[in-house]
Amino acid sequence: MSTSSQLPQVLRFGVFEVDARAGELRKGGVKLKLQEQPFQLLCMLVEHTGEVVTREELRARLWPADTFVDFDHGLNAAVKRLRDTLGDSAENPVFIETLARRGYRFIGPISEPPQQRAKPTKFRSSFLAGSIRSYRINLAATAVAILVVLAILSSVFIYGRRPGVGEKHIESLAVLPLENLSRDLEQEYFSAGMTDALIAQLSQAGAVRIASRTSVMRYKGTKKSLPEIARELNVDGVIEGSVLRSGNRVRIVAQLIQARTDQQLWAGSYERDLTDILGLQTEVAQAIVKQVRSQLAPGQQAPFHSATTMNPGAYDAYLKGRFYQDSSNIQAGIKKSQDYFQDAIRQDPNFAAAYAGLADCYLNLGAYRWIPPQEAYRYGNAAVLKALELDEALGEAHSTLGYLSWQYAWDWQRAETELRRSIDLNPNYIEGHQGLAWYLAWSGRGEDALAEIEKIRKLDPVRPITLLDVSGVYYHRRDYKSLIDASQKSVAVNPDQWSSHYFLAVGQEGAGQFAKAIPEYQKAVEMSQNDTDALAGLAHAYAASGRRAEARKILEELNRQTRTGYVSPYMVATIHAGMGEREKAFEFLERAYQERSPDIPYFLKADLRVDVLRADPRFQDLLRRVGLPQ
Repeated sequence: MSTSSQLPQVLRFGVFEVDARAGELRKGGVKLKLQEQPFQLLCMLVEHTGEVVTREELRARLWPADTFVDFDHGLNAAVKRLRDTLGDSAENPVFIETLARRGYRFIGPISEPPQQRAKPTKFRSSFLAGSIRSYRINLAATAVAILVVLAILSSVFIYGRRPGVGEKHIESLAVLPLENLSRDLEQEYFSAGMTDALIAQLSQAGAVRIASRTSVMRYKGTKKSLPEIARELNVDGVIEGSVLRSGNRVRIVAQLIQARTDQQLWAGSYERDLTDILGLQTEVAQAIVKQVRSQLAPGQQAPFHSATTMNPGAYDAYLKGRFYQDSSNIQAGIKKSQDYFQDAIRQDPNFAAAYAGLADCYLNLGAYRWIPPQEAYRYGNAAVLKALELDEALGEAHSTLGYLSWQYAWDWQRAETELRRSIDLNPNYIEGHQGLAWYLAWSGRGEDALAEIEKIRKLDPVRPITLLDVSGVYYHRRDYKSLIDASQKSVAVNPDQWSSHYFLAVGQEGAGQFAKAIPEYQKAVEMSQNDTDALAGLAHAYAASGRRAEARKILEELNRQTRTGYVSPYMVATIHAGMGEREKAFEFLERAYQERSPDIPYFLKADLRVDVLRADPRFQDLLRRVGLPQ
């Protein structure tokens, strides 16, 4: 490759301008933020416009031999970032052309700003060297300084980069969804499962805050830049990568980026046989944990805990189970998850996480009232106790046991103990904080509940469902004005979340605004596909506003459903109460008590639908038997 090109120090192509002296890429005069390697890559390509710059030449210039980083992944990532910044594409390139297995070529038209044309300079010695001075080192070019820089760079890639004086430690991190490079939709569960595994394991890395899975999943396939994502999630670092599963081989590449500087701190590539997929996942996760821990301040590091299986088939089934928990068809998704978790347990009867996943399935089936409460509790409790017998440090299992103790066993003290234990084991576990917040709201500690929700907001600043959590606090407070305000905000952010409409309707009914409440209940019923809580709320509002025929129609429909499936007797009781049928209401409340329905302890304290019964001695006796304050 020629080294005698005479080119100006500032070059223009299209609407872009490269300024070597300032180390900047500008668009229309506005500076664009570009990472170190992509900028130097651009310099090399522009230097040799129209010529092929080979991968070997790029390696020699940009990734010296003593740089411990996966070159293929680093180069591909640099090219991708550069193209994203330029708005270019590999399929229809305007500026950067890929020559398969050879290298890259800059094909865009180059011009020089008018004021620069009379001052040609030697490009290699001025343009590229200038960019390195301004963009990478910015130190005096003495031999001692070069040795110092090389020593620092070596420590970055050998030991993991540690923050320098005045730099900020990585105290928060987001693991973006790993890209499925196989393009096989059947393999989406694997890339999603790997993302989950990394999040779960990194959550244990000392005091580092990890963005929740629900937050990072909304960035799947996003065009946003990493610094932009990091700002939205309020994190110091971002992990991104990809999974390629082809035949009997699996390859995973990942990199750790410091958000503030958009600087790559670490990158790695790992490849294994499919039969050793568990070893591959563990190796990647632990490598990243090691790099993150190298960023921690002294005293922040915590012991690493991993609860998994050595059976590849069991682990594969487990990943599929977790994947289907996010299905848009909730009931079908839970059923599929249940089957896969049971398959994982069949292949490895000592797989603690699979038992915890199975317990969650029963908990959710009971929460949606798709199975009788006795069944949900019997099987869910057995599964979660087995999970904790195998691994007492499994935080998610303690959270599930907390819910079961609260809503099924009616053991309030154990419920709070288990929910807090879950958070102690994993301070980043959003579901644990959420469960505790709802428990505190239910138990009358609204301020403590709001404080817990604030922790969720800090852990996960883009989580829209947090507004729904706030609505739950005001629901249990019976503060209907605040419930309306909070629910209106929740509806604005979550218009497709039926629970937001439901809480808004409850607030409006509690405030006597039946004309507004009934349409919101109707939306909740439609969006939830006839959830019995939403149906009972609508029927009660109909009855309370004088539309008894419509309330009766819903009651009759629920009675018909009892012939083919489970219908909560508590919900039937609330409709009878709204219609003034007190004897029927108490008959169904007693049925709910006898089957230990989770609706009994959860709703009796705050539910406006049973207000007409509260003065009756039978209601006070029910509170006493349940163990609630009278």
